[in-house]
Amino acid sequence: MFTMIGQHATGAGHWSAWSMLKLLLLTSFPTLSLTAPPSVSHPIASSESESMKSLAALKTMAPKYRFTAVPGYFKMEGRGPRNEVPTMPGMGLIDQPYPTDEAFDPQRSKQPWERFVNLLNSWNESEKGKAAYKLIYVTRHGQGYHNAKESDVGSAEWETRWVMLNGDDNSTWFDSHLTLEGIRQAMTMNAFWQDAATTLKLPLPRRYYASPLARCLETCKLSFEGIELPPGQEKPPFKPIIKELLRERLHFHTCDRRRNGTWIRENFPEFEFEEGFVDEDVYWKTEGRETLQEHAARTMALLEDVFEHEDEQIISFSTHSGTIAALIKATRHEDFFVEPGNVVPFLIKGEIIQPN
Repeated sequence: MFTMIGQHATGAGHWSAWSMLKLLLLTSFPTLSLTAPPSVSHPIASSESESMKSLAALKTMAPKYRFTAVPGYFKMEGRGPRNEVPTMPGMGLIDQPYPTDEAFDPQRSKQPWERFVNLLNSWNESEKGKAAYKLIYVTRHGQGYHNAKESDVGSAEWETRWVMLNGDDNSTWFDSHLTLEGIRQAMTMNAFWQDAATTLKLPLPRRYYASPLARCLETCKLSFEGIELPPGQEKPPFKPIIKELLRERLHFHTCDRRRNGTWIRENFPEFEFEEGFVDEDVYWKTEGRETLQEHAARTMALLEDVFEHEDEQIISFSTHSGTIAALIKATRHEDFFVEPGNVVPFLIKGEIIQPN
């Protein structure tokens, strides 16, 4: 699949960018329907839906866990004024001895990632009933058309002129698809996973979670599908779960208004919907903006859900910059920024403060 994309990309310089994008998307997603966006003036359901009530309940219910980022195991080399962190070689795992090495690897012959996974297993075994630990690979989607437009006109003009429009004469950013650059970024992440899993025994996610917005679904699929592991290494099934709580900060930007569940189901049949997912987008706002504090509370609800119901300890989130910022705040992680098309590790401890 990727070779075919590369051949088309190098041999079609006379095509328009939109024609190229459609070809690349349809090559990568053969069933993809590139439908026109709904009118921005189309009203959202006037009555509060059960889904909206469920979100409100999640954000206000008494927490079972206290979440904290566990420091000292991964290095993140931030760059520039926003402390921008790229995908690090080997996911930035620091090669260091662990208390569990003596029994697991007395000859120090195993890879650092093998020893770390053994450490993670031991934490979850020894603290069962008191705390749970998860390693979450958090991917920011590749460049979308909304990112490209904002870069082109600048943030000030983007916010004052373009954010409530579905697009311009050259592109559409309602529930934005990936640009050619975004597709390249996702394919680069796929190559990263393939190489690191093969040479470093970096474990692939045992479960995949994704925001329902198109750019995250595309990024998740392109980043993880088709990875081949050497004989003897178990390959987790690729069956991502779509979660509303992973979506971008809720506000009036049309790029963050999702398509309906019917479109998602038709175009991404390998993805599963979380329980209670509703067809229409009832969360997008015509005015106002979710604050960082509110988004962090929503992300806490996401973590509560995942830690309570997900047995796997190594998982992935395909999500957005705003959601990563909310995850940083929710876990009291050191602050940083992730550019489109990069993945960072979050090692999170969920201490049980309200037993069942």
